[in-house]
Amino acid sequence: MTIHKSVLLNEAIGGLNLKSGDIFFDGTLGGGGHSQKVCELFGKSVKIIGVDKDSQAVKRATEKFETLDCDFNFQTASFRNIGEVLDNLNLKEVNGILLDLGLSSDQIEDSSRGFSFQKDEPLIMTFSKEYENGTTTAQTVINEWSEETLADILFGYADERYARKIAKKIAEVRRIKPIEKTFELVEIIKSAVPVGYRKGRIHFATKTFQAIRIAVNDELEALKEGLAESFEKLARGGRMAIISFHSGEDRIVKNFFKNKKAVSGGFIATKKPIIASEEELARNPRARSAKLRIFEKSTAPILNFEHLKI
Repeated sequence: MTIHKSVLLNEAIGGLNLKSGDIFFDGTLGGGGHSQKVCELFGKSVKIIGVDKDSQAVKRATEKFETLDCDFNFQTASFRNIGEVLDNLNLKEVNGILLDLGLSSDQIEDSSRGFSFQKDEPLIMTFSKEYENGTTTAQTVINEWSEETLADILFGYADERYARKIAKKIAEVRRIKPIEKTFELVEIIKSAVPVGYRKGRIHFATKTFQAIRIAVNDELEALKEGLAESFEKLARGGRMAIISFHSGEDRIVKNFFKNKKAVSGGFIATKKPIIASEEELARNPRARSAKLRIFEKSTAPILNFEHLKI
């Protein structure tokens, strides 16, 4: 069992400006690190609501928090369904929202779903451990999606410079037999990219695995929906803190905040995204690509003139 290190922990929780009596929504519960920080700072004076699509993550976090002196409620759900989660708890709004979009160390190491290219596991990559027949998995994407679509997601979701070559090689191999395990995919990627690329600072399979995982879990659309729903449920004067890990996510967050500021006021608390310090990077190399952006919702009511006839 690994111990997940929460990225930008103090910066994210400190940036939310929580106070006694507030409600905090952790939309990506994972190992519970950010929620635990809230618990340590506020005890029972801040209510913590946490969700995660991974039921095992929710189970682990619940067991941990049962030993702590906190007011918490954890559920297996997606942050894109924040409205439904709060409605079921008879809550209209929350004061602080955190989305940490990275994959936790626990998911990478203990999922048995093929998130890591360092273990030979079935290519599944669904965040939810419970999935039905017909669910899109990594095997679905790799073996059934067109070569052109594969190339597009590798480039679009992960900026993979050799997207076309990797997609072409995948298409060649799968015509002979289905690609089912992580090590098979790693070897295919290795054979498709130049020798120099294999020796880079970042493992040559990193971007391909990232892009496929994003496609499997519809992560970018989930983020767009989750941001919109979260903003609706955020109290006036409340803050959203979003930690992203690649350019596609960060672009969505940046543009969403800019749009909300223009349309409804509010305050972008991070002129530039906050990144991990050298000290944090030494402790946790996975934080190297993390970017934190924070937005504060306007305290003024949002005016809606759609009902007026001119």
